[in-house]
Amino acid sequence: MPNIESAIKRNRQSQKESARNTHHMSAMRTAKKKFAVAVEDGSEDVQSLYDNAVSEIDKAASKGLIHQNKANRDKARLATKLSK
Repeated sequence: MPNIESAIKRNRQSQKESARNTHHMSAMRTAKKKFAVAVEDGSEDVQSLYDNAVSEIDKAASKGLIHQNKANRDKARLATKLSK
């Protein structure tokens, strides 16, 4: 446990940031999985799930959680699944 005040504050901040990052990464992964399941099942709301997944990927990339190239690659893979 840190004794210095700045180290205590940094520890608090890192815990908040970690929780926030985990939330956004989880939301992105969940959106991608929901879209994949909907495509396999032939669901009717595939377009809205695609839009949601792309939005979550863009949010993660803008926050620096994933690299922009990975975001583009993931979006391209989702678009390919959507077009089939």
